[in-house]
Amino acid sequence: MVAFAVDQLLPPRLGALLALEEDAAFATRLRTVHEAAARAIGKLGELDLIKYEDAPIEASADLSLWEELAPVVGGTIADVHALITELAAQFPPGELVVDPKQSQVDQILQTAANELKSDVGQFGMRVRDPSVVGDRWNLIAELQSFRFQFRNRIGSMVYETASALGECKRREVEPGYEAALASTLVVRSTTADLRRLMRARIHKVSEAAPQDVVANALQTEKELNAFGRTAAWRALRAQDKKEILEFRQKLQALIEQPGVTKIDVLSILEPFVEFVDGFAAVNDREILIDHDQEVQASVGVVLERAMNAFNYPEKLAAFNEAVGMGQSLYGRSGEFDAFLRKLRKTPLTEQTLPGEVEQFLALLAGLSAG
Repeated sequence: MVAFAVDQLLPPRLGALLALEEDAAFATRLRTVHEAAARAIGKLGELDLIKYEDAPIEASADLSLWEELAPVVGGTIADVHALITELAAQFPPGELVVDPKQSQVDQILQTAANELKSDVGQFGMRVRDPSVVGDRWNLIAELQSFRFQFRNRIGSMVYETASALGECKRREVEPGYEAALASTLVVRSTTADLRRLMRARIHKVSEAAPQDVVANALQTEKELNAFGRTAAWRALRAQDKKEILEFRQKLQALIEQPGVTKIDVLSILEPFVEFVDGFAAVNDREILIDHDQEVQASVGVVLERAMNAFNYPEKLAAFNEAVGMGQSLYGRSGEFDAFLRKLRKTPLTEQTLPGEVEQFLALLAGLSAG
């Protein structure tokens, strides 16, 4: 586990809100809870489950896997219990609180403590369920899901209590928020490219001559192998990884057969592409919705500056700044993504820049409308 230095636990805005609190004793108690929450978030975000996935798809959760995962299961429960214990110590249930703001914070903390206790109970029951413990992928998925649920619950608790102290944004006060956002952005951008590649592959297989069908299948396998080496792969849900590995296994088995036809390939490729298209749902995650709204507003301001600049160098500098900011929106829509990819390959000139600015603004408005 990575050790935390106390002075690095809390984001600056959260520390500032606590420092501004007039009741020093209350602020100290709440800081202690926030630091415990930060430690829990850090530990719950550290686990890399990829080493437990290196087994045949149909592999069961055998004794060796249990021996590996038992400390992780126990550690997950212990990490959450440590926070629950600190909550009870600093803000005991039933404590009389008169101050309205402090009462609001206390209510948030009591609700969070009860929800975390319930989550721990559910987690303990699930990891004893035969349908979970008998399947490697189900077990990994449950562990991954509950650790994410715990982390998100704790992050919400910190944000809600910070908001009671003063105005703030979640990203300013939630420990580990930036790392979680960066990981989610990588998943979005990389899976967007995977969706694009797989849709293009269906078209190529459909149009392929009989002698080129196997070559297209081999290229599909190569593309999936490359995706498996990306940072996005490490952050994917276990269930999604299993689907991809199962498809790759079917594809490998098909390639080894003689006389493979395009119908054979399309019969497994088309359902897989439908599954991959489901990765677009990442855009519905709250962390990306908040991020995208902020970025779109900021990019819009910079593009307006590009439109109103008096000379070409200033226009170009502002436009390039907007493009750089807009890269984090990659994966929101196919049309917007295509525009960003085009800009990487097409040199800008003084004559073409105004049209590109207008198109960027139009596409940005389309994202907002969506």
